[in-house]
Amino acid sequence: MKTTFKFNTLTEFIDYFRDEATCLKHYTAIRFANGEYCPHCGHTEIYTFKDGKRYRCAKCKQDFTIKTGTVFGESKLPLRKWFITIYLLSTTSKGMSSVQVAKHVGVTQKTAWFMAHRIREAHKQNKRQLFGTIEADETFIGGLSKNMHKSKRLAAIKGTGGMGKTPIFGMKSREGEVRAKVVPSVGMVDLHREIKSTVAQGSTLYTDKWVAYRGLKAQFNHEAVDHMAKEYVVGDCHTNGIESFWALFKRGYHGVYHHMSRKHMQRYVNEFAFRFNRRASEMQSVFSDVVARVAESTRLPYKTLIQKTI
Repeated sequence: MKTTFKFNTLTEFIDYFRDEATCLKHYTAIRFANGEYCPHCGHTEIYTFKDGKRYRCAKCKQDFTIKTGTVFGESKLPLRKWFITIYLLSTTSKGMSSVQVAKHVGVTQKTAWFMAHRIREAHKQNKRQLFGTIEADETFIGGLSKNMHKSKRLAAIKGTGGMGKTPIFGMKSREGEVRAKVVPSVGMVDLHREIKSTVAQGSTLYTDKWVAYRGLKAQFNHEAVDHMAKEYVVGDCHTNGIESFWALFKRGYHGVYHHMSRKHMQRYVNEFAFRFNRRASEMQSVFSDVVARVAESTRLPYKTLIQKTI
């Protein structure tokens, strides 16, 4: 999205969005970027009240504000606090805990946690297929075995070391884009399904020699390095790019969030992938992109976040 302002620091950001009126003006420009419309029925002829804050649809006659029908409309918090939270979560490479967000923004930890998950919901990865040279790798996210009780530690270090942890599969284009997803397992059925839906046929695919990657040569130019034999780079074949993404994600997990429940894990994955894929973009462009996504995202009630299944 094109923006008419620039900022390179948090100070410049705060100076620009100095009051609620400025935030509202910016948000209105984003939401009505393709023309005014009624959020109730979609009709494009609407009337503006004299206060400039309320609208009425010419067709369904319902009144609304620029925030109606969005995450912002369901919140009593000022837009400025939402904007600051979006900035913090979108520009810090390893993320920010709800405790820290609460301190910076001036809300409770519970409110900060809720806001952060709503923003992560807007970080969903696009479904555009990757093409070219792609690296693929799997990882497991969970507690460090050294921090576990002895009985749990013994179970966790069996097999591939993924016992009790959440498996995540990732693919990275050498051009820079990452796709990552929580998967049921790192078995052949699950990994092949993700690869075939995410990577275009004819692409070059680099992996390690995990048995689940067998049988991909029919659709891809597949090559593998043998990590068990301490083989990490063979010509152009390596998985260093996707492994660097895992390293960043795990630094965020252990150093910032400390724990991510499995039911919320995909949102955290989306958050890290979103920032990684836009690491070369200007901050104001990233910020406005997230604001637009949050405005268009579906409702995510607090009850949904805390229920046992999601």
